[in-house]
Amino acid sequence: MRHGKIGIALGAVAAALLVVTPASAAAPAPAAQASTSCPTVYWGSLAKTGSLSTHSTVQDLRTGRHLCFDRLVIDLAGPAASYSARYVSELTGIGSGLPVATTGGANLEILVQAPTAPGFNLGAKVKNLGYTTFRQLIWLGSFEGQTKVGISTRARLPMRVFTLAGPGDGSRLVIDVAHHW
Repeated sequence: MRHGKIGIALGAVAAALLVVTPASAAAPAPAAQASTSCPTVYWGSLAKTGSLSTHSTVQDLRTGRHLCFDRLVIDLAGPAASYSARYVSELTGIGSGLPVATTGGANLEILVQAPTAPGFNLGAKVKNLGYTTFRQLIWLGSFEGQTKVGISTRARLPMRVFTLAGPGDGSRLVIDVAHHW
Protein backbone atom coordinates (compact mmCIF):
# COMPACT_ATOMS: atom_id res chain seq x y z
CA MET A 1 0.00 0.00 0.00
CA ARG A 2 1.56 3.19 -1.16
CA HIS A 3 -0.52 5.36 1.17
CA GLY A 4 0.06 3.22 4.26
CA LYS A 5 3.40 4.87 5.07
CA ILE A 6 1.93 8.35 4.70
CA GLY A 7 -0.95 7.44 7.00
CA ILE A 8 1.46 6.02 9.59
CA ALA A 9 3.67 9.11 9.36
CA LEU A 10 0.69 11.44 9.80
CA GLY A 11 -0.49 9.33 12.71
CA ALA A 12 2.95 9.62 14.34
CA VAL A 13 2.91 13.41 13.89
CA ALA A 14 -0.57 13.60 15.38
CA ALA A 15 0.53 11.44 18.32
CA ALA A 16 3.57 13.68 18.89
CA LEU A 17 1.33 16.75 18.86
CA LEU A 18 -0.98 15.15 21.38
CA VAL A 19 1.95 14.61 23.76
CA VAL A 20 2.85 18.33 23.82
CA THR A 21 -0.73 19.66 23.69
CA PRO A 22 -2.07 20.90 27.06
CA ALA A 23 -4.81 18.79 28.59
CA SER A 24 -7.20 21.76 28.44
CA ALA A 25 -7.08 21.86 24.61
CA ALA A 26 -10.22 20.82 22.79
CA ALA A 27 -10.35 17.54 20.90
CA PRO A 28 -9.78 17.82 17.14
CA ALA A 29 -12.87 18.42 15.02
CA PRO A 30 -14.20 15.49 12.98
CA ALA A 31 -12.99 17.20 9.76
CA ALA A 32 -9.42 17.17 11.11
CA GLN A 33 -9.75 13.48 11.86
CA ALA A 34 -11.03 12.84 8.33
CA SER A 35 -7.97 14.55 6.82
CA THR A 36 -5.67 12.26 8.84
CA SER A 37 -7.46 9.14 7.60
CA CYS A 38 -7.68 10.49 4.03
CA PRO A 39 -4.41 12.35 3.38
CA THR A 40 -4.46 14.71 0.40
CA VAL A 41 -1.24 16.53 1.29
CA TYR A 42 0.18 16.45 -2.25
CA TRP A 43 -3.15 16.87 -4.01
CA GLY A 44 -4.55 20.20 -5.20
CA SER A 45 -7.07 21.78 -7.53
CA LEU A 46 -4.59 23.27 -10.02
CA ALA A 47 -4.15 21.77 -13.50
CA LYS A 48 -2.21 18.52 -13.80
CA THR A 49 -0.34 17.59 -17.00
CA GLY A 50 1.89 14.85 -18.32
CA SER A 51 3.93 14.98 -21.52
CA LEU A 52 4.46 11.62 -23.15
CA SER A 53 4.78 10.89 -26.86
CA THR A 54 2.98 7.68 -27.74
CA HIS A 55 0.56 6.20 -30.24
CA SER A 56 -2.08 4.87 -27.87
CA THR A 57 -5.84 4.75 -28.24
CA VAL A 58 -8.57 5.15 -25.63
CA GLN A 59 -10.17 1.74 -25.03
CA ASP A 60 -12.54 2.35 -22.12
CA LEU A 61 -13.64 4.73 -19.34
CA ARG A 62 -14.46 3.46 -15.86
CA THR A 63 -15.51 5.21 -12.67
CA GLY A 64 -15.52 4.03 -9.09
CA ARG A 65 -16.06 5.10 -5.50
CA HIS A 66 -13.45 4.75 -2.78
CA LEU A 67 -13.43 5.65 0.92
CA CYS A 68 -11.67 9.01 0.43
CA PHE A 69 -12.13 9.84 -3.27
CA ASP A 70 -13.98 9.08 -6.50
CA ARG A 71 -11.94 7.73 -9.41
CA LEU A 72 -12.00 7.90 -13.21
CA VAL A 73 -9.81 5.41 -15.10
CA ILE A 74 -9.12 5.85 -18.80
CA ASP A 75 -7.84 2.59 -20.27
CA LEU A 76 -5.34 2.99 -23.12
CA ALA A 77 -4.15 0.45 -25.68
CA GLY A 78 -0.42 1.09 -25.54
CA PRO A 79 1.87 3.23 -23.38
CA ALA A 80 0.53 6.19 -21.41
CA ALA A 81 -0.30 9.26 -23.51
CA SER A 82 0.09 12.99 -22.78
CA TYR A 83 -2.79 14.43 -20.79
CA SER A 84 -4.14 17.45 -18.98
CA ALA A 85 -6.77 17.58 -16.24
CA ARG A 86 -8.06 20.95 -15.08
CA TYR A 87 -11.09 22.62 -13.61
CA VAL A 88 -12.94 24.81 -16.13
CA SER A 89 -15.93 27.13 -15.89
CA GLU A 90 -17.84 25.07 -18.47
CA LEU A 91 -17.31 21.88 -20.43
CA THR A 92 -17.34 22.11 -24.22
CA GLY A 93 -17.37 19.59 -27.07
CA ILE A 94 -13.92 18.90 -28.50
CA GLY A 95 -14.72 19.51 -32.17
CA SER A 96 -17.69 21.86 -31.85
CA GLY A 97 -16.75 24.01 -28.88
CA LEU A 98 -20.41 23.94 -27.85
CA PRO A 99 -21.08 24.07 -24.09
CA VAL A 100 -22.51 21.04 -22.31
CA ALA A 101 -24.87 21.59 -19.35
CA THR A 102 -23.86 19.86 -16.10
CA THR A 103 -25.40 19.48 -12.64
CA GLY A 104 -22.36 19.70 -10.35
CA GLY A 105 -20.71 22.63 -8.62
CA ALA A 106 -17.48 22.32 -10.62
CA ASN A 107 -16.31 20.85 -13.94
CA LEU A 108 -13.14 18.86 -14.47
CA GLU A 109 -11.93 18.60 -18.09
CA ILE A 110 -9.61 15.74 -19.06
CA LEU A 111 -7.84 15.89 -22.43
CA VAL A 112 -5.85 12.84 -23.58
CA GLN A 113 -3.54 12.96 -26.60
CA ALA A 114 -4.97 9.71 -27.96
CA PRO A 115 -7.90 9.00 -30.29
CA THR A 116 -10.58 6.50 -29.40
CA ALA A 117 -10.15 2.95 -30.61
CA PRO A 118 -12.16 1.90 -33.68
CA GLY A 119 -15.62 0.79 -32.61
CA PHE A 120 -15.40 2.60 -29.24
CA ASN A 121 -18.88 3.49 -28.03
CA LEU A 122 -19.35 4.99 -24.58
CA GLY A 123 -23.13 5.03 -24.92
CA ALA A 124 -24.90 8.06 -23.48
CA LYS A 125 -23.12 11.41 -23.82
CA VAL A 126 -23.89 12.23 -20.17
CA LYS A 127 -23.92 9.48 -17.55
CA ASN A 128 -25.34 10.44 -14.14
CA LEU A 129 -23.22 8.95 -11.35
CA GLY A 130 -24.43 10.37 -8.02
CA TYR A 131 -21.18 9.47 -6.22
CA THR A 132 -19.90 11.36 -3.17
CA THR A 133 -17.86 13.72 -5.38
CA PHE A 134 -18.62 12.77 -9.01
CA ARG A 135 -22.03 13.87 -10.27
CA GLN A 136 -21.74 13.09 -13.99
CA LEU A 137 -19.36 11.57 -16.54
CA ILE A 138 -19.57 13.58 -19.77
CA TRP A 139 -18.27 12.31 -23.12
CA LEU A 140 -16.99 15.40 -24.95
CA GLY A 141 -15.69 13.59 -28.01
CA SER A 142 -12.62 12.52 -29.93
CA PHE A 143 -11.20 14.73 -32.67
CA GLU A 144 -7.88 14.92 -34.53
CA GLY A 145 -6.07 12.42 -32.32
CA GLN A 146 -7.36 13.78 -29.00
CA THR A 147 -10.07 12.57 -26.65
CA LYS A 148 -11.91 14.85 -24.23
CA VAL A 149 -13.91 13.75 -21.19
CA GLY A 150 -15.56 15.79 -18.46
CA ILE A 151 -16.45 15.07 -14.87
CA SER A 152 -19.06 17.17 -13.12
CA THR A 153 -18.10 17.27 -9.42
CA ARG A 154 -19.83 18.36 -6.22
CA ALA A 155 -17.31 21.19 -5.76
CA ARG A 156 -13.77 22.17 -6.77
CA LEU A 157 -11.93 19.61 -4.66
CA PRO A 158 -8.32 18.37 -4.55
CA MET A 159 -7.31 15.90 -7.24
CA ARG A 160 -4.38 13.81 -8.29
CA VAL A 161 -3.58 12.36 -11.70
CA PHE A 162 -1.15 9.56 -12.49
CA THR A 163 -0.51 6.78 -14.99
CA LEU A 164 -0.13 3.06 -14.45
CA ALA A 165 1.37 0.44 -16.75
CA GLY A 166 -0.70 -2.58 -17.70
CA PRO A 167 -2.54 -4.72 -18.00
CA GLY A 168 -0.47 -6.30 -20.74
CA ASP A 169 0.90 -3.74 -23.19
CA GLY A 170 -1.75 -1.17 -22.20
CA SER A 171 -1.75 1.57 -19.61
CA ARG A 172 -4.20 3.57 -17.52
CA LEU A 173 -4.66 7.26 -16.80
CA VAL A 174 -6.11 7.63 -13.30
CA ILE A 175 -7.88 10.74 -11.98
CA ASP A 176 -8.83 10.80 -8.29
CA VAL A 177 -10.91 13.61 -6.80
CA ALA A 178 -11.08 13.78 -3.00
CA HIS A 179 -14.36 13.89 -1.11
CA HIS A 180 -13.12 16.75 1.12
CA TRP A 181 -10.32 19.31 1.42
